[in-house]
Amino acid sequence: MLGGNPVRKRIAFALSQFFVVSATRLRVMWPSQAVGAFWDVLNKYAFGNFRDLLEEITLSPAMGAYLDTIGNRKEDPKTGRVPDENFARELMQLFTIGLFELNIDGTPRLVGGQPVETYGNRDVEGLAKVFTGWDVDVSGLAIVSDPRQASVRVPDPESVRRRLTSDPSKWQRPESESQHSLSEKTFLGTTIPAGTGPQKSLDVALDALFNHPNTGPFFVRQMIQRLVTSNPSPEYVARVAQVFNNNGKGVRGDLFAVFKAILTDEEANHPLGLNDMRFGKLREPVVRFVQFGRTFGLYSSEGIGINRNLADGAELLGQAPLRSPSVFNFFRPGFTPARSVALANKMVGPEFQLVNETSVAGYINFLTKTVDGRGFWLNGFKADYSTELSMADDAPKLVARLDLILAAGQLREDTLTKIIGAVGSIPISESSSEEEKLKRVHIAVMLVLSSIDYLVQK
Repeated sequence: MLGGNPVRKRIAFALSQFFVVSATRLRVMWPSQAVGAFWDVLNKYAFGNFRDLLEEITLSPAMGAYLDTIGNRKEDPKTGRVPDENFARELMQLFTIGLFELNIDGTPRLVGGQPVETYGNRDVEGLAKVFTGWDVDVSGLAIVSDPRQASVRVPDPESVRRRLTSDPSKWQRPESESQHSLSEKTFLGTTIPAGTGPQKSLDVALDALFNHPNTGPFFVRQMIQRLVTSNPSPEYVARVAQVFNNNGKGVRGDLFAVFKAILTDEEANHPLGLNDMRFGKLREPVVRFVQFGRTFGLYSSEGIGINRNLADGAELLGQAPLRSPSVFNFFRPGFTPARSVALANKMVGPEFQLVNETSVAGYINFLTKTVDGRGFWLNGFKADYSTELSMADDAPKLVARLDLILAAGQLREDTLTKIIGAVGSIPISESSSEEEKLKRVHIAVMLVLSSIDYLVQK
């Protein structure tokens, strides 16, 4: 909502919906600080290298708590204990290669007319051993009171900002020996020899996933969906996936090159896309709210800011950053609304998974109190409409400005006519008070932000 690097932050938000960590039910000391540190990682590596980001994500305490890497122990033949498989499975299914083998253009690779699975249970079992013997690094940190229960003593919050460590002497409750599995680890055609330590095992495993032919098309297609269009053509996916594989200088996984390719591709910017029913995407609630806040200077650095959980779709925004209901994000990349034009045309509409009769009404209610500053979630902050106030007596001029700064001039003629008519129906004169003029501005802003032409980003 505030500060520079809005493009980096927008991309970091897209990454947060691919590498999912949710503050909801996060079982770790200092959950807010852990999630904050995870957000910092996404921002730091947004234009870095995918392989580096993958390792930072893997060793993030937030991810370690969310998908059970923290405290994951090696197998024990005596008790029948086996390593936890949660992170290993999601690392393959959601964060790198997906369920089925892909062509460079993101389409399924078929054998005998059938898709080919990328991994099986034995791959999960072998990879799970890699993520044993890792825990939170508390070395050298003060022991302080847990803010949720003063009688409980825990390490300083810095512990959840550090990478996980495989050194038992740095854990909160040091074990007598390492809990990393030293047995042979086999997965995806890769074998890590018995006796290999935790960091070397991690390097080999992440390298194998990073270099897998699926990783490029699987990742870039979802980033195109988050940033540009829900239904990118195979050609669009292929062009960007080729950049993932080689940035032109022999480097694989260069995210700066990847996101530049996504945002500057001919399909992303062709004028025909404005009238193509297959092109575009539904703007996510969070993206709408942040755009509103940045456009009208909503947030002030003075005060606690907007720190509410706005995920309630009945009364509030219907989405909250880093609070998805599951590891599968707020919506799935292959979701298609039932009984829809999208379904009839074999298209997907991921963001529509957040849309229902309740959330549509809830968004309008949320907008009403956000635009005029009455919402309790605003903590007293109000939007700055000084420029718009100067145009309040000229409805067409006011709506034209909002069309430009909110909808990139993409409101259709009939939409403009309806909004101008509604705004013009609110009587004002030269002697009207600022409050009376603000009513016009509020109505105009709200109608633009709730119009279909705005909600569908082209």
